[in-house]
Amino acid sequence: MSEATAQPTKKLKITQVRSVIGSTKKQKATIKALKLGRPNYWVVLNDTPQVRGQLRVVSHLVKVEEVQT
Repeated sequence: MSEATAQPTKKLKITQVRSVIGSTKKQKATIKALKLGRPNYWVVLNDTPQVRGQLRVVSHLVKVEEVQT
């Protein structure tokens, strides 16, 4: 087994807590890319640098929690 498959990947539960009304186009596109769309929608995604970068853009619109796998 390679090291990449031996380590369990971290998961993040991302919950949208605020609406995108009044947000910039970049923030709206990021919410859509994260598969969110309305307040109280949530998704579980792998903890990757790409996802962390997207979360930085919309940090004021979402709540992030680590999930045990």
